[in-house]
Amino acid sequence: MLKYEKGRIVTGQVTGIEKYGIFVSLDEFYSGLIHISEISDGFVKDINDYVNIGETIQAKIIEVDEAVYHVKLSIKNMNYRLPTKTDFKLKEVSRGFTPLEENLNKWISKKLEEIDGHFE
Repeated sequence: MLKYEKGRIVTGQVTGIEKYGIFVSLDEFYSGLIHISEISDGFVKDINDYVNIGETIQAKIIEVDEAVYHVKLSIKNMNYRLPTKTDFKLKEVSRGFTPLEENLNKWISKKLEEIDGHFE
């Protein structure tokens, strides 16, 4: 089975943005291009409105060129953004900071022991 196949959803890092598309690194060998026509069904005025360099995204493979380790990708009609730590909502609990107050010293002591263990 090939590592990258047409139709598969892959995760990669945005390495470049040009007027015509988005460059994505998939691994140490494979890279891909999301052509501007594969970003949205609507008009794309500025690609920078969709992704940022360094961002990790998901994309669908639409073509693979094994000879040059290159894939053509698409983010049309898909949720291409991966959730970040800030996307998760915290639930407010009635106990407030009580768990933190009760456990903070234990957590600090445990972490200090772990750190000391690395230097022995």
